Formats: sequence, C-alpha cells, structure tokens
Amino acid sequence: MGAFCYFLGSKAGFAATMFAAVLGIYLLATHTGHVLGALPYLLLLACPLMHLFGHHHGHHHEPAPGTAESERNQPTK
Repeated sequence: MGAFCYFLGSKAGFAATMFAAVLGIYLLATHTGHVLGALPYLLLLACPLMHLFGHHHGHHHEPAPGTAESERNQPTK
C-alpha cells in the first residue's frame, strides 16, 4: 500500500489519475446509455471483489503479545 500511495503522490501518478478522470468523463458524456446499462453488472462484480479484498482474504491475525487486547483474550486460570 505504501508504494501505491507513493505513486499517487508523484507526477506520473497525478498524470495517470487525471487521465483516468478525463477518460471517465468522456465515457459518461458520449456513451451514457452504455455506461448506465453496464451499471447493474458492475455492481454485481463489485460484491465478490469487496468480499475478497474487504475481508483480507479470510486471514485472522492474532493481536501482538503484551498488548491489552492479547491479555484480554487469555484464558483465566
């Protein structure tokens, strides 16, 4: 994530972002019907992608030892 944020802060990242924005505005202005027709499919495609990337692929990380969260999860003696 750090390299991606670094790229967005660079001149090339700014140019790529502006290019994507201009391309998006062009598509909306000239192909509105096609974009709106594809919207339900894009929403359906977004659901599994959000599930995969939003849940960190199902990995559950244990809290770091010595933190209050790890001490709270310890069984009582």
